[in-house]
Order: sequence, then structure tokens, then C-alpha cells
Amino acid sequence: MTDTQLARFGFGFSKRSVHVARTLMLAELTDLLAAVPDAKEQQEYITAIIDENCLGKKSFNNRKITADQLIQLYTLDPQVTIFRNLLYFWQRDEKGRPLLALLCAATRDSMLRKSAIVILKTHSGEIVTKGSVEEYIENQAPGRYSKVTLGSMARNIRSTWTQTGHMSGRINKIRLQPDATPGTVAYALLLGYLMAKRGTELFETEYVKILDCTRDRAAELAEQAGIRGWIVFKRIGNVMETIFSNLLTEQEVTWLREQAEAYSGKL
Repeated sequence: MTDTQLARFGFGFSKRSVHVARTLMLAELTDLLAAVPDAKEQQEYITAIIDENCLGKKSFNNRKITADQLIQLYTLDPQVTIFRNLLYFWQRDEKGRPLLALLCAATRDSMLRKSAIVILKTHSGEIVTKGSVEEYIENQAPGRYSKVTLGSMARNIRSTWTQTGHMSGRINKIRLQPDATPGTVAYALLLGYLMAKRGTELFETEYVKILDCTRDRAAELAEQAGIRGWIVFKRIGNVMETIFSNLLTEQEVTWLREQAEAYSGKL
């Protein structure tokens, strides 16, 4: 899949990162979705944030900035694949909400997505230092950020991964293993499917890795998601098939089919 093709599903590839100034904004997202539970259009969320001040911001400018940042992280557009399906699992898997938010934001904020390498390589019980995150950001974008900005981004990124259960602690961030759920695994598999992964490849994407669970555990949770009717999951030995027919529109299925046909023609 090219960046342009993935963008149709909501994936983002801007060099901008919300984590320069903010974290995952999990509290704001939670409050927004509670305040506007059945929105059909992005504008409904924007109106709730800016005009109705459902997030309790002190100034009009803060409301506008908050809306812009949430759009950067999540699109806030129910017509867009990644956000529509975030809503689907958000409503059905309350325990998984922090990880669901992380998965969605990771499709949009490339620096957040890349930072997973630093977090996941740190063993449980070890400290994820601010310096290690700063160093990684600098290596990814040499000279782009000032020392002050690097420090801010590192703090915000570590805070995000703390909110999702990958770490704990206020200053010394101790690495933990998050609690993946059926909804988070199903959503991660869907993101891989949109990237044209199939079969067992779905369990090897960066999004499943973000959940930090073994393949066997991910398969068990996928089976649970299948039992609940969220996805169709079939497993015979090491052969696995996952179907998302109830999560994709006809247009999205057409896009995926056209991409598969184009890929086959190149072989």
C-alpha cells in the first residue's frame, strides 16, 4: 500500500507530531465521545468542543487548538475508516479504550508510532529513560527539534505510553506489560488488513506489536472477538484467516480489492 492509498482509510503521514505539545489526549477523547456519543459527522465534534465547550477549556483559542489536535490524532470523522472502527470497538470494549486510542493515534502520528521501538525493547521492570526517548527522536529527525522541544516530546511520549499501561511511575517510568483485550487485537488486525496484510501476516504488524502480547495470546483474543461477532476469525493449526466484512463499507472493500489486483498485476 502506498501512503496515498492508506490515507483514504485515515492513515496520516505528516511530519508534525501532536506530541510536541500534548500527549495521547485520552481524557479529552473520552470526555468528547461521552458528550457526543452518536455523531455522524466531524463537525458535530468540532461544534461540541468549540461552541459548546464540552471539554471545559478556558478560552476560545484553547478550544480550537484542542479540536485541531484531536483531529490530528484521530480524525474525529465517523466517515473515515480508522475512526469509525475506533468508535465501534470503543463502544464494545471499555477496558481496551486506552490501547484503542493508542492504536488509532499511532496511525496518524508517525513519531508516536516510531517511539514504540524504544518502549518495546525495554524489558518489564526496567526504566524507560527520558534521555533514551530524546535520543531516538533526534536520530529519527536530526536537527529538526531544539533541545527544549526534544525534552517536551520525550516527556509527552512517555506520558502517552504510561496512560496505555506500558509504563508506570511519575518520574521513573517503569516498563510494564499492557493488558490487551479482544477489541484491541481485533482493531490492530483490522489496521494490518488495511495495509494489505493477510493470514498470519496480520499478527506481525507494528500495530499488533504495540499491544505487546505473544502471537498465541493475540490469536486467543482474536478468537474471543470472533465469538462476540466483532470479526470472523478462523484458525486451523498455524493457518489463520480473519474477515472484517461487518467493519468495512462497500467502497473500502472496493479500494482493497483494486489494490490487491494492482499488486497481482505487478508480480
